[in-house]
Amino acid sequence: MLVDSHCHLDRLKLDGYDNGLDDAIAEAKSRGVSHMLCVCISEENKDVVVDIARQFPQVYASVGIHPCDVKENVVGESDLLAWSQMPKVVALGETGLDYYYSKESERQQKESFARHLSAAGTLGLPVIVHTREARDDTIDLIRGEGNSESAGVLHCFTEDWEMAKKALDLNYYISISGIVTFKTANQIRDVVTKMPLDRLLIETDSPYLAPVPYRGKSNEPKYVREVAEYIAELLNISLEQVAESTTANFFRLFDKAKA
Repeated sequence: MLVDSHCHLDRLKLDGYDNGLDDAIAEAKSRGVSHMLCVCISEENKDVVVDIARQFPQVYASVGIHPCDVKENVVGESDLLAWSQMPKVVALGETGLDYYYSKESERQQKESFARHLSAAGTLGLPVIVHTREARDDTIDLIRGEGNSESAGVLHCFTEDWEMAKKALDLNYYISISGIVTFKTANQIRDVVTKMPLDRLLIETDSPYLAPVPYRGKSNEPKYVREVAEYIAELLNISLEQVAESTTANFFRLFDKAKA
């Protein structure tokens, strides 16, 4: 079975399904996707994310503030600790740093990221990290503020092997999305070929970044299978090996989730 380790179920386009999200999740199950992690990006959508996880046994939730959603008044660590007590929450995030879209809020992003890392260390929860054009600051904050025991994941990884290796050395996992199937994704493919299989996760980041041959269409958790199939071919191993390893890795990292 496969796990979609990062998706935004509250944002899926469900026009093609008579029964909405029920059908989308059933469709994913029919393609071998046993579980998925619905990821929060803001205080405004945390209740919706958690409610989805409560409705569906195969869905888990995270709570946190995406770096592009960080506001002038940065979320308090006490708020993060309180949100983490909501049902089926297995991680904090997504948090991190994005200097591509939101360089002007660098100070607030760093403060928010540090608070997520600190709260996660207190709770023993993993952190879901978004990073874009902020390699050094991301690693420095993880090293300085993070808990290597509970650690976390660099999701939808698009950076180079040097950064991946630094994250692995800090006990982090690397998650690969459908971007790996894009023609221009040579850097990501290089990372995948060098990755230890026991630290690899797969995701859709749906409704964004649909893999080939669905690129340009709305993404869904069912397409995590295409990511797994591509990685299996890239590594010259079986789909079953990719599925078994990435599923075991998911439940090892997000150890509050139950298979």
